[in-house]
Amino acid sequence: MEFDKALIAGKLRRWEKYIDRFRLPDWESIPDIGLYMEQVLLLLRDYFDYIPPELVEEDLITAAAINNYVRKKVIPEPQKKKYYRLHIAYLIIICLLKQMLSITMIQRFMPLGLSEEEAREKYNRYAGLQHVATENFVEGVRMAGGKILDHKDAPAGAAESTEDLIMVSVIYGGLARVLADKLLHLEGKTLEDGGSIAIEEA
Repeated sequence: MEFDKALIAGKLRRWEKYIDRFRLPDWESIPDIGLYMEQVLLLLRDYFDYIPPELVEEDLITAAAINNYVRKKVIPEPQKKKYYRLHIAYLIIICLLKQMLSITMIQRFMPLGLSEEEAREKYNRYAGLQHVATENFVEGVRMAGGKILDHKDAPAGAAESTEDLIMVSVIYGGLARVLADKLLHLEGKTLEDGGSIAIEEA
């Protein structure tokens, strides 16, 4: 694999600045005027413009995907083919979580039938968590890519090449997935029946 270090460093710095400022819209900023499908797609692509276009087009934000969410009762049905704030909030959460979770699992976090107030509370909570997670991720990339970015205080063992940084990113994603899966498997458990933790404590 061949990568131009100067190009990668420049892209990392630009992406870092952008994603550091990235915020999901607050609840009140989400349009509630009734948007048609094409308008919804444009809006969502604008909200998630840090995602490479080829991934957005693939299956994350498409009319077919949204129609599928409606058909599978993942989001409320549009009203006369129009989508309102509640619909868009569901779609934002789906786009946020779908990169790591199945639709079935997302439905557990954002079930159909929430009142507007319940949806607002969940949405605002997830938007806040997205901001915190983004800050932590950016800091992790700064540390992992310190040598590529020519940071004088780059930690020992930091990625020395783009290939290394790709591997670090994959490892981050894998560890995050394992943590999420482990936590999900503890749903409904207690310290007494929570698997290895209960055994270790005993």
